[in-house]
Amino acid sequence: MLSDVSFTAKQGEVTALVGPSGGGKTTASRLAARFWDIQKGTITVGGMDISKIDPETLMSLYSIVFQDVTLFNNTILENIRIGNPNATDKEVKEAARLANVDEFAEKLPDKWNSQIGENGCELSGGERQRISIARAFLKQAPIILLDEATASLDVENETLIQSALSRLIQDKTVLVIAHRMRTISGAGKIVVLKEGQVVEEGTPVELEKKNGIFAHMSRLQRESSAWVLE
Repeated sequence: MLSDVSFTAKQGEVTALVGPSGGGKTTASRLAARFWDIQKGTITVGGMDISKIDPETLMSLYSIVFQDVTLFNNTILENIRIGNPNATDKEVKEAARLANVDEFAEKLPDKWNSQIGENGCELSGGERQRISIARAFLKQAPIILLDEATASLDVENETLIQSALSRLIQDKTVLVIAHRMRTISGAGKIVVLKEGQVVEEGTPVELEKKNGIFAHMSRLQRESSAWVLE
């Protein structure tokens, strides 16, 4: 539950939500897309109260890349085309290339027309994630809501996804739930959420200097990345 949370994600900038598990990061991102309604307060997009915007119009402003990707028992092409039902095959494949989907699609027996099974059961987690990113490229919405958790992926998948996300967020307004501190060094703003409240806010450099929660999390991740078995 969020309480008295207030921050601005500036247009054309990456705003990263970080903090301990259960701090409210996911809640904030879901509220921004109006998956849930707030009990009090106001959420605005471009100065407009989202509770007064037609839901279909609101969703047209967002491309959403979360960990829980919804896929259908259809081909790779048709699963990506959900991002823009009117797109041509050429446009779908270009979006797929930008998301590094071609890296695995071209290796399948039926290539782009391969059936991926119920909710993409024939694909790995990283491959499902790349289809979700391809949808976002195809939709070309001005705002990206992103959950960049890649901790459970192998190194190759993580690298392919990070490179795709870097292309996706260029010149967009981005709200990202950040799990790895090193991936958000270029964020314009960091918002640290703990127990449903904003406890720190600023640029990565500013928060490192504060030596608070963000600096502590960064230090722990740097230390853990250097661990070796002897």
